[in-house]
Amino acid sequence: MNGRPDLKWTRLFPPADWLAAYRREWLPSDAVAGITLAAYAIPVALAYAALAGLPPQVGVYGYMLGGIGYALLGASRQLAIGPTSAISLMIAATVGALAGGDAARYAQIASLVAFAVAVLCFIAWLFKLSVLVRLVSDSILVGFKAGAGLTIIMSQLPNLFGVAGGGHNFFDRAIKLVGQLGAIDPLVLAIGAVALLLLLLGERLLPGKPVGITIVALAILVATVLNFPALGVPVTGKIPEGLPALGIPTFGLLEFDDLFPLAAGCVLLAYIEGVSAARSFAAKHGYPLDVRQELLGLSAANLAVAFGHGYPVAGGLSQSAVNDNAGARTPLALVICSVTLGLCLLFFTGLLTNLPKAVLAAIVFAAVYRLVDVRALLKMWQVSRIDFYAAAIALVSVLLLGILQGVLLASIASIFLLLARASRPNVAFLGRLPGTGRYSDSARHHDVEPLVGIIAFRPEASLLYINAETILDTVLIALRKSAGIRLVACDLSASPYIDLAGARMLRDLYDELAARQVTLCIVGAHAQLRDLLRAEGLGEKTDSGQWLRSLDSVLGQENARDR
Repeated sequence: MNGRPDLKWTRLFPPADWLAAYRREWLPSDAVAGITLAAYAIPVALAYAALAGLPPQVGVYGYMLGGIGYALLGASRQLAIGPTSAISLMIAATVGALAGGDAARYAQIASLVAFAVAVLCFIAWLFKLSVLVRLVSDSILVGFKAGAGLTIIMSQLPNLFGVAGGGHNFFDRAIKLVGQLGAIDPLVLAIGAVALLLLLLGERLLPGKPVGITIVALAILVATVLNFPALGVPVTGKIPEGLPALGIPTFGLLEFDDLFPLAAGCVLLAYIEGVSAARSFAAKHGYPLDVRQELLGLSAANLAVAFGHGYPVAGGLSQSAVNDNAGARTPLALVICSVTLGLCLLFFTGLLTNLPKAVLAAIVFAAVYRLVDVRALLKMWQVSRIDFYAAAIALVSVLLLGILQGVLLASIASIFLLLARASRPNVAFLGRLPGTGRYSDSARHHDVEPLVGIIAFRPEASLLYINAETILDTVLIALRKSAGIRLVACDLSASPYIDLAGARMLRDLYDELAARQVTLCIVGAHAQLRDLLRAEGLGEKTDSGQWLRSLDSVLGQENARDR
């Protein structure tokens, strides 16, 4: 059994691959990583569940069940699966309005969304739609993450200050918070500030260590000794013991047009964040990553969470970094983490009763402040304004509209950004590099020799319907500014593809030049381009024998003819 069937089987079921190659000496590393990840996951899961508006144990269910599901079908060996800040806020902002204030319905809808995410991920895997995520540019992601980070921070400030808060978007929350500053609870603020300071110091001084669970333990100890609940400090309260009751999600709660946008937004966020993290760890450890298989892993994780009455989960960079730094060698670390979390749910939930909510807010704050990457935004402003504007659109749309509408608008903005770039390609007007038979862009190389009586241009993009008119106008403007032009040479060596509009543009250029008694020649045309040029009749209007030749050979022949 040494052939293709085994390779195909291991691609669909990765444990068949990594378990077969598993070494006994890896077990201690995976065990330590799993326990460390569980220690990290408990406070983060509690905080994100609160952010999502769900009972705290639901966040732990996400880590426990999602990790098992991903370990079965996921491709990454270090990626850790659980609730994320952006998805948690998306659930809070969207499901609340759909549930109509009914807490039971709220939890049921959240589980139904997780099931819908699993189905959409499976459909995307089945039809190989992972390529669609590439339409979301890095600049859009920078802006989206910054907007999401600011929105999440603003949503947690009321818990840090001990006020009621409220509002529907970033600016509405900010206005309401300013109006409540006079009601700040000094004790709650002090608890949150100290917790946040310790978290930030621990992150800097003890990277990869379970600082969060240590601070949670200290906060619970102090809260119990000083009886914070009696002093009016909001605490987590009683967390039910026991493992989640498995069951089929409740269907029929939402119409398709309510469910699909929310689930699609979660899929987009989950897949982009998960694949980005998984790729970084695959590159670090030197193994290939099947990005399509990640859709199947994400589907399995969310399916498991949906049957455990949780809400959508994803792979995240921060929890994966904890898993990796603790020594994870394989997804067995996720299974060990899940077992550890299951034991905590069975025997230790009572210890979390007096955990101040301000500490959970501090944990969220410490986890998301890095999403606001000011340095990346400033660099885009300096290097590429169009990328900066795209990032700004994503940032402002999240702040104004919320996470769900923001991510969908950011995705649309990515497509328009792609079209905008393609519609304005660089058209290089060429001159000869001295002493060579090579030609370069006159605008970039001022020492090139100008071509007398000749305009040679090279579109540095495919010739498509969205840029054909721009290219034609650019060439005609150059023609009007020049005198004594007898030949226009179009070098298509940098144009890998042409559509019907592009071919017709060249025909229109020929007609315009013919009216001015100027010759058009085309060089460097690839096979697909030549086929379409012939279909548009340019084989009869231009010398098709020149299409395969280089610009230097054609211009050399032209100069020899003139002499």
